[in-house]
Amino acid sequence: KKGFGHGEQEWNYVQVRPNANMFWWLYYTTTKVNSYYDKPLLIWLQGGPGGSSTSYGNFEELGPLDVNLNSRNYTWVKNYNVLFIDNPVGTGYSYVKSKSAYTRTNKQIAKDLVECMRGFYKKLPEFKAVPTYITTESYGGKMGAEFALLWYRDQKAGTIKSNLKGIGDSWISPIDSVMTWAPFLLNTGMVDTEGFKKIDAAAQKVKNNVELGNWRSATQEWSNTEMVILEKSDNIDFYNILTKQSPLWIFNYQKFVSFKNKLVMYQNLSADKAFSLENLMNGPVKKALGIKFVHGSQSSDVFEYLAEDFMKPVTHIVEALLNETDLNIFVYNGQMDLIVDTLGTLHWVEKLKWKNADTWKNSDRNSLVVKSIIEGYFKVQDNFRMYWVNRAGHMIPKDNPVAQEKILQDLTSNAYRSLL
Repeated sequence: KKGFGHGEQEWNYVQVRPNANMFWWLYYTTTKVNSYYDKPLLIWLQGGPGGSSTSYGNFEELGPLDVNLNSRNYTWVKNYNVLFIDNPVGTGYSYVKSKSAYTRTNKQIAKDLVECMRGFYKKLPEFKAVPTYITTESYGGKMGAEFALLWYRDQKAGTIKSNLKGIGDSWISPIDSVMTWAPFLLNTGMVDTEGFKKIDAAAQKVKNNVELGNWRSATQEWSNTEMVILEKSDNIDFYNILTKQSPLWIFNYQKFVSFKNKLVMYQNLSADKAFSLENLMNGPVKKALGIKFVHGSQSSDVFEYLAEDFMKPVTHIVEALLNETDLNIFVYNGQMDLIVDTLGTLHWVEKLKWKNADTWKNSDRNSLVVKSIIEGYFKVQDNFRMYWVNRAGHMIPKDNPVAQEKILQDLTSNAYRSLL
């Protein structure tokens, strides 16, 4: 049916638990096909937690329209059916009727997402046989990994009829990211030795709390470490260190003094647009989709309720995915990303305990070439791949859509070594 903008769309709510309602928005592919179901289904999960897939992922990164409502040159909808899910409940258009319904653990998030897919397939049963892939960004990677494992197990047990085929992203072990921030910034010339020492000292406090199991304190110290980085770099962009920034004394420093700094940074990226995302989602989009709930009104609470869980790693989940499943498992990282830096990602990847770990470590790294240009590098072993993406920060679909397109082609292909 007609939704917002061009193309066929569907959207709906799924009550995943009492008082917990999750919103999904599907864009059917715009490519010429005999049937929409001939093309794979890509699920997009935003980070945060509390970042909205239907707004940020859709209008800032990969949907058919940008925030100014201009057509996007590189949209995923061109080649795939794309399903945006506002997750966890309370994010974007998703909402809870009671504070007790907010999620507090990654496992609960995964259960809610599987329940959301049950509702999706109930409304659109034609998609049950369509090859489906979970694609994510930032904290979405942590949520997506456990979602994939739970879904795969249910699919194998026959309690959900579906065709899940793969999962990808890189925020899996938060402490590995935090502990590599200081060396990354020093090596890229963003701080001096004194700045390195201050950032490293702040990061050590995060590590100490993680080792003691003081998870809420670890989340607070994570936030404090970011504050030190902002101060020592004079307002670096955590999502792409090459972004042109105003110095900190011009910027509103207070925006960052809270647990919610990650969400604020997401929102800040759109501040200079003709339409702010908030006005867009609570104006024309809300009207076109016939939604009553105010978009984003509970998003900040989502982070607060997950503060205890935020810094917990899910490397054991990735190990289970590698050892138990035949899913395509992809890790991808932009070289200019600070908040989930490549060095930190490499640390947890190389510590994974799985059946082909040694073979993977010793396998060759290959260049990712598109039209005679090296867009990045990749390393592969069986159904596991890692991508190093050139000229990209945190938002790979936005920063390097050419590389992202190639990665998606590979993710949705059974020819794992097709890029060699």
